Amino acid sequence: MRDHPDADDTSPPDVWTGRATNRVQWLLALAGAACMALGIELAVDSAWTSGSAPLVMSVVGCIAAGLLVLFGTLAFVHVDLKLDRECVEVRCGHVGLPRRRIPLSHVAGADFAALVTPRQWGGWGYRWRPEKGTAVVVRRGEGIVLRLWDGHTFTITVDNAESAVRIIRDRLRTITPGTAG
Repeated sequence: MRDHPDADDTSPPDVWTGRATNRVQWLLALAGAACMALGIELAVDSAWTSGSAPLVMSVVGCIAAGLLVLFGTLAFVHVDLKLDRECVEVRCGHVGLPRRRIPLSHVAGADFAALVTPRQWGGWGYRWRPEKGTAVVVRRGEGIVLRLWDGHTFTITVDNAESAVRIIRDRLRTITPGTAG
C-alpha cells in the first residue's frame, strides 16, 4: 500500500495514485500456464494411435484454454487508479487494459465502500450488472463508488479508498457538471 497525505494536510496532491492487488490470481495464471504446457507436451511428444483429429483437438483445446486463463487472470492481478485535477483513470493488469478514463465533470459524487467483494459483482475483473453499475474488482476490500451524472455508478477496489474519496469530493466542489474541468 502506498502512503497518501492525511486529511489534515492543507492541500491534496496534484496526482493521487492507488493500487489494489490480488496475489491469489497468480495461482490461476499458473494453472493457465500448466494447461498450455500440457497442450505443448501433447503436440511434441504424443503417443496417440487413434488418429490425428483427437490429438489436434486436445492440443488446440489445452493451448486455447491455457491462453484464456493465463491472460484473463493476468489482466486483473492488479488495478491502478490515477486521480488528477481533471479525471479518474483506471488501468488493469500489467498492460493497462482494459482502461477507463472518467472526467471529473462527469462525476456527481464519490462514496467510500468499506467492503467490495467479488461475490457482489459475480467474480473478479471488469464487471457490469444492470442493477448495480460497472466495477473493477481485483480483490475483496475497500473501494470507491463513483456516482456519474448519467445515473450510472462505477466501483473500483483500491487501497486507501477513503483518501481518494476525500480528494475527489474536494475537487468536485470546483467543477461544473458537463464542463471540461
